[in-house]
Amino acid sequence: MTNLEVSPQQELCPPAGPDGTSGPCLQLWPEREVPLGGVRAMNVQRTLPQRGLPTIGAWCFLDSFGPDRTAMSVLPHPHIGLQTVTWPLAGHVRHRDSVGSDVVVRPGELNIMTAGYGVSHSEFAVLPNPDGGGPLPLQRGLQLWVALPDGERHREPAFEQHRELPSVTGEGFKATVMVGEFSGAVSPATMYSPIVGAEVSCSGRAVLPLKEDFEHAVLVLDGGLMLDGQDVPPGPLGYLGVGRTSLVVRALPGTRFLLIGGEPFQEELLMWWNFVGRTHDEVEQAREDWEAQGSLTESGARGSRYGLVQGHGPEAGAESGRIPAPPLPAVRLTPRKRA
Repeated sequence: MTNLEVSPQQELCPPAGPDGTSGPCLQLWPEREVPLGGVRAMNVQRTLPQRGLPTIGAWCFLDSFGPDRTAMSVLPHPHIGLQTVTWPLAGHVRHRDSVGSDVVVRPGELNIMTAGYGVSHSEFAVLPNPDGGGPLPLQRGLQLWVALPDGERHREPAFEQHRELPSVTGEGFKATVMVGEFSGAVSPATMYSPIVGAEVSCSGRAVLPLKEDFEHAVLVLDGGLMLDGQDVPPGPLGYLGVGRTSLVVRALPGTRFLLIGGEPFQEELLMWWNFVGRTHDEVEQAREDWEAQGSLTESGARGSRYGLVQGHGPEAGAESGRIPAPPLPAVRLTPRKRA
């Protein structure tokens, strides 16, 4: 998914380290509402990045959307230096990209797109009756980005979909492992840094095993948690710090939450719009390359940095076009530091 903010915030994410991460803690970071493309567009709740909390492991972006009956409609847009992770909770989404993918992702399935040096893609809700009539289906899901480490961020773009993911049960919980490893279960998704992402269901008391050298966070989707004597409701991101070997929670009936984590990221990141780079000049060049692509013919766009997303030419009607890049700020991008 793209960041469609008209004036996207600039983020310079310092490397994590002794002064950039805390030991075991519980910090609630509030969500903020972001419209994706106009007055009648779908709104999302963004909990990462935050001022003072730019990354959790290599995770650098987290949007949750829905439940909403506004159909997702995101035209082709670019990415560099990251992986997109799409996890639907309700509704179906059609993903098309410049490496030739054209797939539908459903709840319980995982899409991973590795941008590398440059990729473009689109995402549209799959409607039961494209010609109109009848209510729109509920749309709900999670969109996340993972920053690629320096040795991998210039690789060729790639895409993979996983329709079967490992699940694991433990003391009071059941989890589906989206990426990485959790409680002995390993996801087949290709990742490039030590990481974990899992959807966890529980009721009552539960004890989850954690990696001590990871930092972790939770996002409650349904129900609610009591953690470290504090209520964690749906909405805010609960940052757990590093150094935990387990997580003891008490959950309301029917609670479901996202657990993410990873080794604290040791590289400085510069994030702006849909780009994860390292310097202002690199991000500026990525933007110029995308804007230049808008004037290319189909054959020229196919061989450009971001490639061509099939099915979005003039013949596509309402789905034709692309998302232009917003203007860069008038000053060079400035740092944001961890609290």
